Amino acid sequence: MLDIRRLHMLKTVVARGSIAAAAQSLALSPGAVSQQLTALRRELGVDLLRPDGRTVALTEAGRVLVEHADRIFDAVQEAESAVAAAKGTVGATITFAALPSTVARIVAPALTALASRHPQLTVTCLVTDQAQLRELPLGTVDVVLGQRYHHVPDATPRGVDTYRLLDDPLLIVTATDHPGERPASLRDLTTHRLVVPPPTTDCGQAIQHAFHQAGFTPSTPYVTTDIAAQLTLARAGLATALIPRTAIDPTTPGIRTSPIEDHPIHRELFAATRRTDAGNPTTNAVVEALRGAAQLPLSQP
Repeated sequence: MLDIRRLHMLKTVVARGSIAAAAQSLALSPGAVSQQLTALRRELGVDLLRPDGRTVALTEAGRVLVEHADRIFDAVQEAESAVAAAKGTVGATITFAALPSTVARIVAPALTALASRHPQLTVTCLVTDQAQLRELPLGTVDVVLGQRYHHVPDATPRGVDTYRLLDDPLLIVTATDHPGERPASLRDLTTHRLVVPPPTTDCGQAIQHAFHQAGFTPSTPYVTTDIAAQLTLARAGLATALIPRTAIDPTTPGIRTSPIEDHPIHRELFAATRRTDAGNPTTNAVVEALRGAAQLPLSQP
């Protein structure tokens, strides 16, 4: 009988692109992972991986095996969720991943609510800029607080369900001695120096797309994903920033926030779980806490 742990290692190697990266993810040595995959290859009598530049890819036999492995893991996860649903109680541990820009507005209130409602639940919260949706099928995380920009194609992996939390517009942030909010347009920024995320990020691409629609290429001497740095540069008068509303503390002094009138940029925030966890009380408790936090009103400046 095939060893399910070896199948999981094979899936992880393909997802990570190399044995070394998979080993790091699994908290094992590369030698240990390689040894288990060699044993799997010998057991089946066929090569499962092949070199692909600096990474590895599945052979045809490997692809067929992983397709079957996916169904096996789905069945195991469904069984675990069914047992958890039958118990009807929230469990003891869960791993949750979120973007840094969501911590103040959604993550912290959600974790506070969970601690109050389910004190027995220990939440491991991974705050990272890296996309975490691909971690759900691997079982590395259980819930993801993710984002998608309206012009970016949906990249939700197979077997993952998403639950909309809120629509989050980007605001133009500039320095001022008179805080508040007033509408502005991207065309007003033709002479501004901007601080923007890298164009390789979804947010950076969304901003580029909007300026293309506005008919000009802005000056972008500052490039960073760090929203605190973006706000600091804007507050100092060195640059104009475009930042999601939920990532801005409305009481921050020295800045003005302006909704974009002509070519609005929006991101949708969502919770994501494995489809097989649909009836899991622990997963559902986290999703409900995120929904509740998303509905809380923003404080006013």
